[in-house]
Amino acid sequence: MGGLDDLYKEIILDHYRSPRGEGEIAEATVSVDQNNPMCGDEIHLALKIEDDRLVEVAHTGHGCSISRASASMMSELTPGTTVDEALDLVEHFRLVMHSETDPDGERLKDAVALEGVQKFPARIKCALLGWMALKDALQTHRDGGQQ
Repeated sequence: MGGLDDLYKEIILDHYRSPRGEGEIAEATVSVDQNNPMCGDEIHLALKIEDDRLVEVAHTGHGCSISRASASMMSELTPGTTVDEALDLVEHFRLVMHSETDPDGERLKDAVALEGVQKFPARIKCALLGWMALKDALQTHRDGGQQ
């Protein structure tokens, strides 16, 4: 092993120690709460959306290093994307986590480091928590609601 695995571990630890997007949004367009009862991970995700584009993505909560790092990576990737682009990215990440497609490193950037989580089925939900919160928030926004 070594090499790439070590680099991926460092990327995950960096996002865990210095999470991107951590905090609140004063006037969020939509916000949602998600949790993973299996391990106690919780996330509060807030989005500011203007003209069908994610302007700001912020999260708070607590959880394991994988769930926190994954939320950080998602928060770094999605600002500037349209709602459709963000939903497509969520679906791509979900498919990667379930070993149904190879990761697109250009699209996923640092999140490609989470590919190894697919070898640990109990941890897949940890990696997906923030992404599923994003999907929920975007669908809630599309439905014209605020949670």
